[in-house]
Amino acid sequence: MKSNAPRYILLGLFSVIIIVIDQVTKVYIMQTMRLHESIVVIPNLFSITYIRNPGAAFGILSTSSGSFRFIFFGLTSVFALGLLGTILLRMPKDDWMGQISVVAILGGAIGNLLDRLRYGEVIDFLDFYIDTYHWPAFNVADSAITVGVIFLILHFAFSFCLVPTPRHSAHVTPLPHGPCFVARSPLGCTAAPLPIALQNRPLDATEDATKE
Repeated sequence: MKSNAPRYILLGLFSVIIIVIDQVTKVYIMQTMRLHESIVVIPNLFSITYIRNPGAAFGILSTSSGSFRFIFFGLTSVFALGLLGTILLRMPKDDWMGQISVVAILGGAIGNLLDRLRYGEVIDFLDFYIDTYHWPAFNVADSAITVGVIFLILHFAFSFCLVPTPRHSAHVTPLPHGPCFVARSPLGCTAAPLPIALQNRPLDATEDATKE
């Protein structure tokens, strides 16, 4: 546990940085702009627009009742934080990309949760648009969540590999239909059946084929 302390300190610091940047930018917007005021940064593309969003990211559930939103966001926040914490703890200690992605999502989720606890709604101000079409306004926390999710999906996809193992390997549960592969992902290993075309081949030949 002691050897993991520096890693968790760095990850926690990264999450805190996201939360601080998110909260500071929101406070600055509230103190310097009027609600619904918009400042053009790049004409016909990007503006800073002060918006309060009572719903979820990008305006989802904004028209629902206040009591429903309170219960819904309370339950989903507890579930999401617990799930992210579990994923983070199960990741290998050298899996920095996966851990940073999870921590980015965690920091963004906490940033928006603080808004709901303090104001009952989330402060949004990043407004991208083309002509009259506006993408739903968002904030730094939403950006961290979105980037974290994208990187986490890509990381899981490209970290998935297949390693051949004998049918009666001590590391996996034997499958009834011949040799199997161990599917290794950032969250652990699972056994998968060997393709039918290779099941009738000798195991050493299978290993040579996979090495090629």
